[in-house]
Amino acid sequence: PSAVSGGFMRAMKPAMIALILCASPSFLLADLSKQPGPVSATEAEVVVQTASVPLSFPDEVEADTPPPALETAPFTTSLRPSARPGNLPRTRWQHMRGHSLWTRAAISALKSHGKPLVDMVPADVEEWCPAYPTASDSQRRAFWVGFMSTLAKHESTYRSWAVGGGGRWYGLLQILPGTARGYKCNAGSGDGLKNGAANLSCAVRIMATTVPRDGVIAGDGRRGVGADWGPMRSASKREDMARWLRQQSYCKPLGTTRPRSRP
Repeated sequence: PSAVSGGFMRAMKPAMIALILCASPSFLLADLSKQPGPVSATEAEVVVQTASVPLSFPDEVEADTPPPALETAPFTTSLRPSARPGNLPRTRWQHMRGHSLWTRAAISALKSHGKPLVDMVPADVEEWCPAYPTASDSQRRAFWVGFMSTLAKHESTYRSWAVGGGGRWYGLLQILPGTARGYKCNAGSGDGLKNGAANLSCAVRIMATTVPRDGVIAGDGRRGVGADWGPMRSASKREDMARWLRQQSYCKPLGTTRPRSRP
């Protein structure tokens, strides 16, 4: 019987395939009938309106709220320009390495133990700096720094390491260690006085005593600064120093430094 049924199935197979093929078009058409038809204008408008509805955000998040970092991040960049050498008064030692440090140290000394120099008007100051009597404190300090720089030309030719007088005088302004100790300078040894800043601070301390005491910068060359510094006793060296100082902006009267008005 199994052989008979197997033969029967083989005989019926072509007929079954034919029946399936005949039924396929209607099956396909039935599926096609289920596809969506054309969209009407009204339906399209509804779709567009639905899509145009704005998105909503949770209450705690606003769409235009910037991130917290933009509100709380600190602004650390300074708009203030850094100090430049051009902000310092002009000196005669500007070609030397370390000159900015020397100038700043001298200004600092003039603001502290050198204040008596700035507060007074020496009787002979107009020979050195015509603008000094009416100058501001900062301009007066500029004069004294310029004065020490031009004195250094004749004392040490701007060499902070210079030792003269057979090992007796040291540094930019050739100060005797014993003199430095007598005026209670911070630098009281030869090596200490070869530090440019310390040497100038000591010089300011000495001048702040002798110039107010004598009332002059030099007088006849032996008073004021001349009491301790030899170049002040030479008329030609005094004139060289004064001529250079009179050419500086901090020593020129206001009327000579203003630009001329146009016709």
